[in-house]
Amino acid sequence: ATASPHCARVHPRRLADGLAAAVRRRGGVVVEQARVADVVREGRTHRLLLDDGRELSAGTVVRATEAWTATLPRLRRRLAPVYSLMVATAPLTSQQWDEVGLADREVFADHGHLVVYGQRTVDDRIAFGGRGAPYHYGSRIRPSFDHDDAVFAALRTTLRQLLPQVELDFTHAWGGPLAIPRDWHPSVGYDRAARVGWAGGYVGDGVATSHLAGRTLAELVTGATTSRTELPWVGHRSPDWEPEPLRWLGVNTGLRAAVLADHEERRTGSPARIAPVLDRLTGH
Repeated sequence: ATASPHCARVHPRRLADGLAAAVRRRGGVVVEQARVADVVREGRTHRLLLDDGRELSAGTVVRATEAWTATLPRLRRRLAPVYSLMVATAPLTSQQWDEVGLADREVFADHGHLVVYGQRTVDDRIAFGGRGAPYHYGSRIRPSFDHDDAVFAALRTTLRQLLPQVELDFTHAWGGPLAIPRDWHPSVGYDRAARVGWAGGYVGDGVATSHLAGRTLAELVTGATTSRTELPWVGHRSPDWEPEPLRWLGVNTGLRAAVLADHEERRTGSPARIAPVLDRLTGH
């Protein structure tokens, strides 16, 4: 096992709302619920055409569409959308928390090949999530994919196995897509000539990483040179994913291999024989 003091949990929605409020205080305009239908470059500016007929102008455009990048015609193979799902328990009693621990609200995972993650919430629930939902052919993204009863059941079972000392009741379940680059490496970049920036491919670590990416992009756009703009992910270009059906076969084979590797390691207590194959599939 490992323990790291350099870890903390944040509330993603409160972080996003706080950042938006900071932008507004500095005179920025935040336009929500507006779908961009097209971007037209005109000299040193861009016209953003919204699907409701409105237009916006911008000197610089940043593509930060994460999993939805795969829905853009020219970028369908840039990132693969893979779903991560979560469940939450009913609030635990103080006696139950004495049994579980997490008195300092530590976050936790199990170091498995199929990623899981958990935390104690402010209202004393356990929020627990993980991968396992299938990749959908053609990089499709639909609201119905946010719910997968088999994955929800597996997450509940896994958490009960991790915490067998308490009786857990579950009240919530949800999910959504995240973006996977072909080499599993996120990136930040800015084309100064075109005045177009991009960031993404966070592989499920986007709450903290997108914040760092935003600060880095701000420095790239303004021409600042800092320790962030010198990081190796700046300007990194991941290779495109394979065309279908190879992409569907590869991603889902990787998910299945992770499940098999975890089963083998629980059974044998030794590193899984399939682990090197999984590493090659994920680009490591």
